[in-house]
Amino acid sequence: MADAFVNKVAESGLISLDLEEYYPKQPVKLFDLKEYLFMGLILKEKDFRAALQTTDWEQYRDANVAITCSADAIIPMWAYMLVASYLQPVAAGVVFGDEKKLIDTILLKNLEALKGEEYTDKRVVVKGCGEVSIPESAYVEITNKLRPFAKSIMYGEPCSTVPIFKKR
Repeated sequence: MADAFVNKVAESGLISLDLEEYYPKQPVKLFDLKEYLFMGLILKEKDFRAALQTTDWEQYRDANVAITCSADAIIPMWAYMLVASYLQPVAAGVVFGDEKKLIDTILLKNLEALKGEEYTDKRVVVKGCGEVSIPESAYVEITNKLRPFAKSIMYGEPCSTVPIFKKR
């Protein structure tokens, strides 16, 4: 059996790190203040408070929610705070911004749980392709997290990598 196949990738000692594992698992929803504006321009405090009291907040249960206003209107800061105070008890997470900002924020928060020390003197490949589009900020964060510990950091797939960092 001299012609047996050898899996050189498996024998290389490379650790593959898939950032999709840190992607938000809960549904993502948007809370748009535009729907609460008088004539699409003005936020009336009394009407706004009344509308929030009749909102079905259960629709946001266990979801990650981004609070935004898609209308070109001046929104007082307390309005965002008020919405957050209603969402906080039911939502998994609440941020200001659009869906992209929400995903970015939660992904980075999830990456905080990764312990860089566990990769001390390891050769790490950060997976580059997948089912989900991972924001650039996550790749920067994982590099910052791993660089003090890893022996090397690469990007791509174990069979085809781009070198990023190598400890000398």
